[in-house]
Amino acid sequence: MSTEINLDELYNNSIKILSDLIGFKTISGEDNSNLINYCENYLHNFGATSFKTFDDEKKRVNLFATIKAKKSNGIKPIILSGHTDTVPVSKSWSTDPFKATIKKEKLYGRGSCDMKGFIACTLAFAPVYSKTDLNRDIHFSFTFDEETACIGAPILIKELKKRNINEGICIVGEPTKMKIIDAHKGCYEYTTYFEGLAGHSSMPHKGVSAVEFATKYSNKLIELREELKKRSPKDSVFDPPFSTLQVGGIFGGIAHNVIADKCHVEWETRPVVKEDGIFLNQEIDKYANEVLLPEMRKVFTNSKITKKIIGEVAGFNRVLNSEACEFVSSLTGDNSREVVSFGTEAGLFQEIGISTVVCGPGSIDQAHKVDEFIELSELKKCVKFLDGIREKSSIN
Repeated sequence: MSTEINLDELYNNSIKILSDLIGFKTISGEDNSNLINYCENYLHNFGATSFKTFDDEKKRVNLFATIKAKKSNGIKPIILSGHTDTVPVSKSWSTDPFKATIKKEKLYGRGSCDMKGFIACTLAFAPVYSKTDLNRDIHFSFTFDEETACIGAPILIKELKKRNINEGICIVGEPTKMKIIDAHKGCYEYTTYFEGLAGHSSMPHKGVSAVEFATKYSNKLIELREELKKRSPKDSVFDPPFSTLQVGGIFGGIAHNVIADKCHVEWETRPVVKEDGIFLNQEIDKYANEVLLPEMRKVFTNSKITKKIIGEVAGFNRVLNSEACEFVSSLTGDNSREVVSFGTEAGLFQEIGISTVVCGPGSIDQAHKVDEFIELSELKKCVKFLDGIREKSSIN
């Protein structure tokens, strides 16, 4: 059985749903359960089955829902993947960031572009997929805390592996103006904590300055950054072609005349290949444990250096003859392939054997900014794209 398709109606429904989604304040690190419950209840209305995975506090939730094929023909499923969290907002918005506002063919609101617009379009198509004689399952994958080093997605991926959901075509709907993205670097984020011994600044030999050792650590990272440049692959598709590293901040000390007993360094690297990340961590850990820590403990035996992994987001690697890219090309008519500097959850799906592509409505130029918006024309393109999936997934 199939249903008559009215793309204008689906477009209008996507705007309504997007307006609802923007109303949920799902800033990274905060409770997103209300939005997930909204999505789950909506999908259940159209016959979807689902399961959830949670963080330790059960406040941040991933949702994986499925509209089953009417007839199993062994055709690989489609996964429509999006993250539900957004970055924080400042006070300088000209509109209410959590209320959808349409002006001059643009819809404003936090997350409108990155990436609730894509999620809204997929939900708008759920009733269509449910009435279609599908020859493959359609999955909806909605995660938490992608903006903070993809904390939520690995929890979901672990559950997918348990359930043997490890094949198919995954479309990660990050804002690419519906262009095909087939590669990006990894993103590893760390915070390194230093604990020394406080004291009066007039007696520096009796204290252990956490700030000074954090500075030495940061200088070593900068040295290693130059080593990463030398490891640049000859066939790198990225700009710059090598793995990058940057120190985001050094935080410590309480006064000019007090030896700081605590300090921490926030830093990140974006490896072209996983081996660069391994190399970097081995070298900086060796320096911390074999050079800095013994020096600190000469004065204070309880000195500590602790590195905390904030997140290690897998890179997304270019694959020749990618099934996912070919599938999307067949719908958009665009055979080009591009790379981006920002990270996504694509590499996580790729690692478990699912052919993956990044392609979604909106432009990354509008993401994370004051007065974030998505052009209404981008939503129309996404609706047409999702209808193409219906046509490709219908029993002939």
